[in-house]
Amino acid sequence: MRIVCLSDTHGAHDETDVPDGDLLLHAGDLSRRGKEPEIIAFNKWLGTLPHKHKVVVAGNHDFLFERQPDVAEALITNAIYLKDNGIEIEGLKIWGSPITPWFYDWAFNRRRGADIRRYWDKIPPDTDILVTHGPPQGILDRTERGDLVGCQDLLEAVWRVKPKLHLFGHIHEAYGQMEADGIRFVNASIMNVNYFPVNAPIVVEVSPPTPERGI
Repeated sequence: MRIVCLSDTHGAHDETDVPDGDLLLHAGDLSRRGKEPEIIAFNKWLGTLPHKHKVVVAGNHDFLFERQPDVAEALITNAIYLKDNGIEIEGLKIWGSPITPWFYDWAFNRRRGADIRRYWDKIPPDTDILVTHGPPQGILDRTERGDLVGCQDLLEAVWRVKPKLHLFGHIHEAYGQMEADGIRFVNASIMNVNYFPVNAPIVVEVSPPTPERGI
């Protein structure tokens, strides 16, 4: 399956050249402040894209999704919205979460340790694609100051689950991709650290698991 990955569009979605593919994944921060008109505009843009499947999670800027989830989620009609739950699409099991470690009381912030770990404990062991807004510790999470700000508890969950693909954003300046232990990690932040949409969506290929053959 051809998967188009992007994140952190922050309202500049219509300035982004989105490649064609089978599945579009957006890892959050679709808005600047999570206002209802921003979400409406984002959803309208999603409706113009040709991808057969579209999946979205929220991010720390998307306040309405945390403060008034019923209102915000009802505005997303052109994609599947995930919040600490999953969906299976053409044999691929996808799990999404907006949660990130605490940082100045933004949306979906949780304290490191037991508070945030309980969200990662929900990730099923058979997850093929993991979409979180923030990165795991030490993987595409380095800020311009050189700090590694990803989540250690998320990293431990990723090693436990071993998805084929882990998509995230949040740390704009750490845009890129890498592979470790058979897992493709993608930071698909469209914005750079100065909030200019200079990065392209990242396209990856992921195949559904091969069914085990009986004896």
